[in-house]
Amino acid sequence: MSGRLHPRKELNMPEPTDDRLRLLIERVERLEEEKKGISDDIRDVYAEAKAVGYDAKIMREIVKLRKMKPDDRAEKVSLLETYMAALGMDYASTPLGTATLERLKAA
Repeated sequence: MSGRLHPRKELNMPEPTDDRLRLLIERVERLEEEKKGISDDIRDVYAEAKAVGYDAKIMREIVKLRKMKPDDRAEKVSLLETYMAALGMDYASTPLGTATLERLKAA
């Protein structure tokens, strides 16, 4: 023998027969299934919204904005306005721009 430890022991890895590994893998698999189910449910909600006339892309953007901290959201809107103004697109005068600005002021 060369006196070296088995690579598994060198790395302080558990034996592959360890039930914990199997249990951890099974937990991940269950969570992946749950995640897929939730993704399907979210997709169904957007489809329902589209069926009654809402724009799913805009809804997704609103969900993203609502997840943001108010300061981060204000910064994003400010940058968007700055870039649009630089390109000759006056975001603030559009209905969406006006509504966004009013909403940010209220936040």
